[in-house]
Amino acid sequence: MTKLTVSSSSERNFNQEIVRERLRQARYSFNLALIATGLSACIGFIGAGLLLTGRVTEGSITATGGMAASVRCIRFAKEANDRLDKTLVELNDAP
Repeated sequence: MTKLTVSSSSERNFNQEIVRERLRQARYSFNLALIATGLSACIGFIGAGLLLTGRVTEGSITATGGMAASVRCIRFAKEANDRLDKTLVELNDAP
């Protein structure tokens, strides 16, 4: 059985590629969360407008949907931020 050895230079390059990929994914996750938060805020405003115009059923459903989406988007952005923090710690621990 042949043992595969990896030089420290190629290992460092591999780790850098992993970090770059994590950063790319975190960036896309954050941008998606930001866009989704904006859209859900618009949906919430539409729901509030419907409530003010007397369309209580449609307004409450729309406002509830907008609020639920906002909560999920905020959680999604927090997860992306946590991944960035974890990557930063790993970069600082790397030799």
